[in-house]
Amino acid sequence: MTTYFFLFLISFLAATIFPLSSELTLASLLNTNTHSSFLLVSTASLGNILGSIFNWLLGFYLLKYINKNWFPFKQNQINKVSKIFIKYGVWSLLLAWVPLIGDPLTFMAGILRVNFLLFLILVSVGKISRYLFVYVLFS
Repeated sequence: MTTYFFLFLISFLAATIFPLSSELTLASLLNTNTHSSFLLVSTASLGNILGSIFNWLLGFYLLKYINKNWFPFKQNQINKVSKIFIKYGVWSLLLAWVPLIGDPLTFMAGILRVNFLLFLILVSVGKISRYLFVYVLFS
């Protein structure tokens, strides 16, 4: 049970501003063959999706604090991602799993008030697909 909790935590934090690799953690656990592959993939997916929801909520409710030191994204990051987001629209959320751009994309979706259900579906498709790909590669 502790293994699943730590995988969930790493996956959640990896979807925020923390530079963690949930894919490597998942791959390592899949290679041990001591845990349910289904539960490992599900746990990593759930944690990572919830981390993206956290970013969406930050963008939706906390943009007014952007100039505070503790705020996780800086104005230049927001400007860069907003150009991508505006150019490709909500479909860019399918790339929310991509390192370096995924976290700001989910944050930008909150700023731009993207419909939450649409956000959830697109982010979930991308993130679950990524973990299924890790499963296929390392099982």
